[in-house]
Amino acid sequence: MNNKGYRSGFISIIGRPNVGKSTFLNRVIGQKIAIMSDKPQTTRNKVQGVLTLSDAQMIFIDTPGIHVPKHKLGDFMMKVATNALREVDLVLFMVNVQEGFGKGEQLILEKLKGLKTPVFLIVNKIDQVHPDELLAYIESYQKRFNFAEIIPISALEGNNVEKLLDVIKERLPEGPQYYPADQVTDHPERFIISELIREKALHLTREEIPHSLAVAIDKISREDSEKDIIHVMATIVVERDSQKGIIIGKRGSMLKEIGKRARVDIENLLGTQVFLELWVKVQKDWRNKAFHLKDFGFRDDEY
Repeated sequence: MNNKGYRSGFISIIGRPNVGKSTFLNRVIGQKIAIMSDKPQTTRNKVQGVLTLSDAQMIFIDTPGIHVPKHKLGDFMMKVATNALREVDLVLFMVNVQEGFGKGEQLILEKLKGLKTPVFLIVNKIDQVHPDELLAYIESYQKRFNFAEIIPISALEGNNVEKLLDVIKERLPEGPQYYPADQVTDHPERFIISELIREKALHLTREEIPHSLAVAIDKISREDSEKDIIHVMATIVVERDSQKGIIIGKRGSMLKEIGKRARVDIENLLGTQVFLELWVKVQKDWRNKAFHLKDFGFRDDEY
């Protein structure tokens, strides 16, 4: 498809951890393709969401939050985030209006300097502050960078999101429809299923778990064609025996609850009944071992 007047392009979403990038992406796409958590650095890989309209197609790239890496996984996440600034048509720099300007924001602005690509400042969580505070916040950023647009939104409530989409569409060049109209992400189902399981584990476990946890999908099969049941086998990987005990819980109660919650989202994703089996395995220091990172889908050669 390449109708005259049809607009399309790639939009990178960048920002510090936990500013609402994944919430925004899920809001725009209309379904969950990026996992959400109040724990920083939840997004580890780039997640591409596709929004197709009658006159435009927007491909959003959600990236890991910018931070100072402490291990090989962190290095990978920063490479993903910074590479997502290249060869896109727009960059959305998202900030949380409840947080002041700090070293993290300064680091991002340094990375944005020299870009020829238009940069929008997206001020998120405006439902949490008084309008006077919002104006002062925006002025502080206007002094630091020449943004193409500054648009305040609430990704959670949906405030101003439609306006943002209209402005993005106006900025996109004429181009083809890159993906079929009914496709909402370029990631395979296997990746999204593993992320949905990881999200539930993040929500339910203690602070010491999040960054030490990965999920590997061992098998997806259709066990009963008559009943249309899909069998998913997955392994939750942690770095220490104590973390394994937390994930499993007393008499398996935590693992059972993770599976119960994840199954609901997976069934919504696949549109059919799911039988989910979960195991837990200890893989010491996996975040610093390149071969383990590749096993869990973190591949440098893709970026």
